[in-house]
Amino acid sequence: MTISDLDAMSAALDEARAAAQAGEVPIGAVVVHEGAIVSRGQNRVLRDVDPTAHAEIVAMRAAATVLGNYRLNGCTLYVTLEPCAMCAGAMIHARIDKLVFGADDPKAGACGSVLAVLNHPKLNHQMWAERGVLAEESGELLREFFRERR
Repeated sequence: MTISDLDAMSAALDEARAAAQAGEVPIGAVVVHEGAIVSRGQNRVLRDVDPTAHAEIVAMRAAATVLGNYRLNGCTLYVTLEPCAMCAGAMIHARIDKLVFGADDPKAGACGSVLAVLNHPKLNHQMWAERGVLAEESGELLREFFRERR
């Protein structure tokens, strides 16, 4: 059975909640290949002392290990917040087929909100991107996290 976009994004939200419990900004991601989740990721920048340990990067690294290839052809990445430029660039290099994300990021989003890294006409890889899946839930999780810290 193939996982639905809503179920995959719900799994990404579970990762985001776990990140929040660990004191990280609550962003979660999952990679789906052939209809099933093959990896999960959550923000780990504080825990790993690694500025590149965004949820998307963590999930893509794990997917590459599981699939035995750094090229993630045939994969869909689900993430709770619009990816930044670093993550969007990594998705292009990994050859992700499709991106599905929840909330827009008006401060650092690189999938149309601030920058348009994906599907730039001069880049050699193009991917399908869908925004707004469980956007309200994703955004509220972030708002609640930052409200508690103010």
